[in-house]
Amino acid sequence: MVAPIKMSGIAKDVLLAPIYLYQGHKVKRDTVRLPEPDGERHGHIQLGDSQLRDSAKMAVSKITRTLSLMIVGDSAAAGVGSLTQQEALAGKLIPALQQQPVINAHFDALNWELQATTGHTSFDILRRLYILPTPSQPVDIMVLSVGVNDTTSNVSTAKWQHQLEQIITIAQRKFGVQTLIFSSLPPMAQMPALPSPLNNFIGAKATKLDQVLQDVCAKYNDVHYMAANFTLMTEKHANGTPIDSATMFASDGFHPSSLTYGFWAQQLAELMGQLLGSSFDNVVINNKNDY
Repeated sequence: MVAPIKMSGIAKDVLLAPIYLYQGHKVKRDTVRLPEPDGERHGHIQLGDSQLRDSAKMAVSKITRTLSLMIVGDSAAAGVGSLTQQEALAGKLIPALQQQPVINAHFDALNWELQATTGHTSFDILRRLYILPTPSQPVDIMVLSVGVNDTTSNVSTAKWQHQLEQIITIAQRKFGVQTLIFSSLPPMAQMPALPSPLNNFIGAKATKLDQVLQDVCAKYNDVHYMAANFTLMTEKHANGTPIDSATMFASDGFHPSSLTYGFWAQQLAELMGQLLGSSFDNVVINNKNDY
C-alpha cells in the first residue's frame, strides 16, 4: 500500500491557483463598492475635568496641553462600512478618549485629524506622509490601519517590512510622533465576502504580514502593535450579549461594521490611556529622583 503524500502549502496553492484567480475576479466583480462616509475629518474639542487637571498639575509639575492625534491608513481608517464618520473609527474614538481619566487629567484639549483613503497600501501611506505638510506641533499619538491592501496586492514580506520601517521613520522625524500604534490586520479568512478556499489563502497571507508587523514594532521604542481581537472585543464590551460574527462586518462582507468600529475604538482608547498613564508615571518618578 502506497503511503499518502502530504502536500506542501506551496504545492497546494499552485494546484488551487486557477480557483483563486476565478474566485478573486468574481469577488472583485460582485462585491458591493461602499463609499467613504461623509463627515468631519479633523476637529478640536475641549477636554476634561478641571479638578482632575489641577491634581495632575501638582503631581507632574507641568502645564497641561493639547493632545494631538492623527489617524492614518486605508479604507478601514477612512470608515468604509459606516454611513457617517460619526459611526466610523474616528467618530467612535474621540468620545472614547474623552472617557479616559488620564487624558482628561493631563490635557485641556484634543486636536485630531484623519488622513485615510480607500485602497491605500503601505506604499501609498508612506507617499502620503511625505506629501503632507510638517505639522505646527508634534503629533502625540498616530494610529495606523494598514495591510489589507498589501495582502490583496500580494506585496512581498520584504517590501512590506521595508515600507513599514520607512513609515515609522518619517512619522517620528517629520511628524514628531511620540507614540505610534499599528492596528493588527483583520481576520481576513473570516470575511464573508471571501469564499473558500480563497479566504484561507488570503488569510494565510494576512497572517504572515501581521507577524512581520509585530516583529517590526518590537524593534522600536514607542511603537506599539495592537492586536485587534474582535472576538475578545465582543466579549468585553457587549455586556455578555452574544453577537453574530456576521454583524461584525459591513454589508459588503469585507469592511468593519459600525459595531466593530465601536469595539475597535474602545480598545484603542484603553491602550492610549495606558500608554499615556505610563509616560506620566515615569515623569513623576524622574521628578522625584531629581530631589
